[in-house]
Amino acid sequence: MDMRIGSRIARLLGGNARCKGNRASARARGERGQSLLEFAFVAPILATVLLGIIVFGIALNNYLEVTNAATVGVQALAASRNQTTDPCNTTYVPAKGATANLNQTNLLFTIVVTPPSGAAVALTASTASPSCPASAATLATEIVQGGTAQVQVTYPCNLKVFGVNFGPTPCTLTAQTAEAIQ
Repeated sequence: MDMRIGSRIARLLGGNARCKGNRASARARGERGQSLLEFAFVAPILATVLLGIIVFGIALNNYLEVTNAATVGVQALAASRNQTTDPCNTTYVPAKGATANLNQTNLLFTIVVTPPSGAAVALTASTASPSCPASAATLATEIVQGGTAQVQVTYPCNLKVFGVNFGPTPCTLTAQTAEAIQ
């Protein structure tokens, strides 16, 4: 309220000539710590949401790297027709380069080659032992033109925020890509 108007009203009503001042400013002086208290209540919730966004972003980045590893691995395998005796290592080396930010000992590769005859040959290899077992010689002979090469990459994920897991209990990221052998 304007001081001049307040003074006029006070004189008309027969009260003091001086106005007591703005009551809103007097009320605000008693509520100085209110915003600090509100921030103290909201800050843990904001911190949890922010940390959740960060953890989800890391998991999404890991998924993109796993998808890229599957794509690069199957392209290298499909292009290695009649040039490889170890299809696991042929798949693993380029995929390893595509997953520089992941713990590569946790990657698991499943390689499936389907020749034109239709009898699929599957093999699972981890990055701990990227070379195929001796039985993979049959897999290398099945990489022929007209067939299909398929690579599936699996990687464990972590969606814990302050010790609470917001994802499924065995959380795994899986990407699968298939390509025709030319």
